[in-house]
Amino acid sequence: MALAHVLGFPRIGAHRELKFAQESFWKGASDEAALRATGATLRARHWQAQADAGLDFVTVGDFAWYDQVLGTLALLGAIPSRFGFDPKQLSLADYFILARGSKQHFAMEMTKWFDTNYHYLVPEWTADVQFNGGVDWLHDEIAEARALGHKVKVALVGPLTLLYQGKIKSGLGHKLDLLPKVVAGYQQLLQRLHAAGIESVQIDEPILALELDAAWRNAFAPVYAQLNANLQGSAPALLLTTYFGEVSEHAELLRSLPVAGVHLDLVRGAGQLEQFAAGWPQDKVLSLGVVDGRNLWRTDLDQVLTRLKPLQAQLGDRLWVASSCSLLHVPVDLANEPKLDEELKSWLAFATQKLAEIVALKQALNGKAAAVEAQFVASRAAQASRRSSSRIHNPLVQKRLAAVTAADAERSAGFEARIAKQQAKWQLPAFPTTTIGSFPQTAEIRQARAAYKRGDIGHLDYLDKMREEIRVVVEKQEQLGLDVLVHGEPERNDMVEYFGEQLWGYAFTANGWVQSYGSRCVKPPVIYGDVYRPEAMTVGWSQFAQTLTAKPMKGMLTGPVTMLQWSFVRDDQPRETTALQIALALRDEVCDLEKANIGMIQIDEPAFREGLPLKSRDWPHYLDWAVRAFKISAAGVGDETQIHTHMCYSEFNDILPWIAAMDADVITIETSRSDMELLDGFGEFAYPNDIGPGVYDIHSPRVPQVDEMERLLRKARGVIPDARLWVNPDCGLKTRGWPETYEALENMVLAAKRLRETVEQERKAA
Repeated sequence: MALAHVLGFPRIGAHRELKFAQESFWKGASDEAALRATGATLRARHWQAQADAGLDFVTVGDFAWYDQVLGTLALLGAIPSRFGFDPKQLSLADYFILARGSKQHFAMEMTKWFDTNYHYLVPEWTADVQFNGGVDWLHDEIAEARALGHKVKVALVGPLTLLYQGKIKSGLGHKLDLLPKVVAGYQQLLQRLHAAGIESVQIDEPILALELDAAWRNAFAPVYAQLNANLQGSAPALLLTTYFGEVSEHAELLRSLPVAGVHLDLVRGAGQLEQFAAGWPQDKVLSLGVVDGRNLWRTDLDQVLTRLKPLQAQLGDRLWVASSCSLLHVPVDLANEPKLDEELKSWLAFATQKLAEIVALKQALNGKAAAVEAQFVASRAAQASRRSSSRIHNPLVQKRLAAVTAADAERSAGFEARIAKQQAKWQLPAFPTTTIGSFPQTAEIRQARAAYKRGDIGHLDYLDKMREEIRVVVEKQEQLGLDVLVHGEPERNDMVEYFGEQLWGYAFTANGWVQSYGSRCVKPPVIYGDVYRPEAMTVGWSQFAQTLTAKPMKGMLTGPVTMLQWSFVRDDQPRETTALQIALALRDEVCDLEKANIGMIQIDEPAFREGLPLKSRDWPHYLDWAVRAFKISAAGVGDETQIHTHMCYSEFNDILPWIAAMDADVITIETSRSDMELLDGFGEFAYPNDIGPGVYDIHSPRVPQVDEMERLLRKARGVIPDARLWVNPDCGLKTRGWPETYEALENMVLAAKRLRETVEQERKAA
């Protein structure tokens, strides 16, 4: 009899209950007990959903107060010693300081989890880091689930993935130098789970989908031998889970590891099944991730069932049916979408619906197809409807895309010629100051947008409210002395959703929220058909803002790759085709902004690195079409129009040639959490265009002092020529409050002025 499980469930709640509880706690409006109560309520609800669907286990350990990697560090006691916290006495307030920083502490670095839009806190590896045990939160959650009558499977980030995803800070030659400590920490944890009677532990090792060097590959066998020997063949049985890509090159290793079973992602690695199925050990479970944990299209159940049936005959109860990865990356429940039209809704499955799909496959495999026939009928209808629906294909879009030539992706002159014209036009000072785009979104702004959407206020009233906010933002920037201004984006709910709402081929949910990091949730649009821009999207706002100042006003757009990556994308055509459709829509917007006398246009691409395939052999194809899409969106303007782009919370050094090939006149990047470490690669590569390394972390409430930002700028000067260096924050400011924002920007402008004075003194001394 096949079994069914999931690798994890969304933790935020169908209505973002965790987000609101976190933010209330951070503001001091509620206490830790109230926050913990919200967490307990959500966990109980999500476990019950899994049990009600018919899964054979509920997953415990997928819940996190901010991030699962940080939660693992807290569990093991491996938090950075620089914070001075006792790992065994860590409070939630302390935990959030690790993630968000404080006046006394810089936050831990944050970056993307593999190729997703989820961000994790990067472990800090030092010679003195300990793995002697920390908080009891996981053990408390296990007790909660058991008290509710559930059969528990515990989920953990695996030891090698945890180690690999961290950064060496001091005192180590190689991350693997810490392996004895890490293994000892996991042994202690597994012993405690054994003592508690836990029978099954899911241990996630997604780094197996990467191209690992020999040292890392060779570490798996001894590490898991030690963990297994420590358990002496008794429970908990370890299910080693891989996901986000195929791992067929490790098939022999995974067959031989002393674990109870292995999980494969058959959505991202569809071609690997046959290699694993042939000669699969008779004492091991094979868990197959056949329901997509990263997209929301309904599963073709007939197709999957046909593929699984031969495995059922071979494996029996050693076949487990599962999600491809954790369902963290999809919204919670389609039932909360009453306004989606019925045709589109019939094509979709959120996390709760995916539970039902997994169980339907299990039941069909176990000879109980009649009990789940309705699921299969709905699946067949969805596949047929998507194939035949007239709303998906637009002949005009397809004709325009077919007519695109190589010349459409090129500016008329090279960077050196363009930047000379731009400098002559703008006459900016050395180290020009700017921001990334958004300014604080107050409760009043959000209320006005919500009232307009509900129809409580008319278009003119809404326009007046947004314009008044733009006036305030421009006035404050003038007061601060910033050199290049932005309109602040009060009209925008989200940098992708805002544009998608104005493009054909996109659809939107009311409650399709997913976690990006901490309390930050996004509501990705759904790209179901060919993409087309029916009219200008931002021109009026930027044009109005420019009338309020003599300084340059940047037009602000989200780039084609990010529009793709941060959406749920149609799976019936290549992703590159959809990206190029979006690029053409944005090209029209860029050209219209230029016609409206907006001479600086920022096309943000924070997800450019995120889209990179996990294996380098697949990089060239992706990078070629991603660069082409960006260049097509930007290349329709004249030499004097300055194109900016922005990237953040990623490692860029290995793709710098392609970032340079994007040929943006100015790139701004997040660098403050890494203490400008990310900038070193740009210097070694001799990045040719202008660059603005972020000088303060906007995700922390901490306000940096002038001398801190000066220090970072001095480091930047050692890498980037003065003539190419801009000054800016790490990212947009929408999540911050006005008092901290104003003070931080005031300090930033002063740091830039001091740097100009230093350079002038150096010039005179020379």
